[in-house]
Amino acid sequence: MKTVIHSVTIITLNQNNDIFNGHVVVEDGKFKEVKKGAPDEKKLNQADYKINGQGKWLLPGFVNTHGHLGSSLLRGAGDDIPLMTWLKTVMWPNEQKFTQEDVKIASSLAMVEMIKSGTTTFLDMYHLHMEQMAELTIESQMRGVLCRGMIGLCPEEEQREKLNESIFLHQSFHGENDGKISVALAPHAPYTCPPSFLEKVVDAAVKHKMWIHTHVAETASEVKEHQENYQMSQVKHLENIGLFKVPCLIAHGVHLDEHDMNILAENNVSVSHNPMSNLKLGSGIADIKKMISLGINVSIGTDSTASNNNLSMVEEMRFAALIQKGLHQDPTVTKSDEILKMATENGSKSLQLKGVDIIKEGSYADFILISPDIAHLTPWNNERIHSHIVYSSESHDITDVFVQGKQIMKDRKLLYLDEEKIIFNAQNLLNHC
Repeated sequence: MKTVIHSVTIITLNQNNDIFNGHVVVEDGKFKEVKKGAPDEKKLNQADYKINGQGKWLLPGFVNTHGHLGSSLLRGAGDDIPLMTWLKTVMWPNEQKFTQEDVKIASSLAMVEMIKSGTTTFLDMYHLHMEQMAELTIESQMRGVLCRGMIGLCPEEEQREKLNESIFLHQSFHGENDGKISVALAPHAPYTCPPSFLEKVVDAAVKHKMWIHTHVAETASEVKEHQENYQMSQVKHLENIGLFKVPCLIAHGVHLDEHDMNILAENNVSVSHNPMSNLKLGSGIADIKKMISLGINVSIGTDSTASNNNLSMVEEMRFAALIQKGLHQDPTVTKSDEILKMATENGSKSLQLKGVDIIKEGSYADFILISPDIAHLTPWNNERIHSHIVYSSESHDITDVFVQGKQIMKDRKLLYLDEEKIIFNAQNLLNHC
């Protein structure tokens, strides 16, 4: 299957940040050609599908490196309270009541929201019905990294069951849907997973060649409590346990000191920065300027709609850029092209994905189209495009979404998910609770 998309402005996000008017040829899920100018008649005649981009911007799809899709029904259910209070009084009690159908509706709703805001790849850490989540991801045609979240504050037999479920998920779905499904291990956090359990997770990761995702240093109180209990930081403790022997991505990292950051850098541990959730829960602001200066790969995640309250990577990028400028009282600490790379190429690196990065020949064709013919993106030229995407754009400017060469949204209409039905089911569920 060969698709030619022409008459577009291509934002490559490559090392030179090349931007040019051109066309792409997509075949077998990858970019076969990325060229300047218009395609010739022979190329158009050989194509199975021809799309006139009508001057739209073509750029890599967004990679959301941290989320909890199954909790989407709790959007707005527990606002304006601290993290631990929120978890204990809103999240965990409500999730204990969730049925399999509830989780399906919630996850489907999250996928609709992500696609319509330009996300092509996501990570989901959740603990309920993850096999169903894998099937839904395949149905949506998105690229997904699935993690069975594991809380280890339970009897050893239950710990073993959770770990076995994670391994079974990996054995059943890793590499499915032409490689668009990946599976990682996800112990919830150091404050919910005792060291003995984390050691079992590491052993399983080594044995089954899996990588690990976990929450670390999200709040000052958890960091302080860990230091008091173990006389070392969470990061140092995880290093001693051996968690960083395998590839690892931590979420949040709000309260890391320079020693912690150096450990992460030395062990090639990536960080998923979730600025909106961290602000809303009053957790603080991660110093991504310092992380990046030390060589840490920083990507962007939205967290869940229960703590954000949306899954728009467009908004998340803007927050990530602006709050660092305010925190450091320096407008130069973040640049729009670097923030875009955090939301795309850096995200792919965080999720251990190969070939899902920039717009270039040979890469997987995961990309979006943005229509610039709107007041808040005008006036524009190539020098202003990066700035406009980060500081001016809105999710509804994204008109089309492709994953591995397959179009999953066309002119704002989803092609694999029934948006109207999913929204109706989610609202109907709340109305009848």
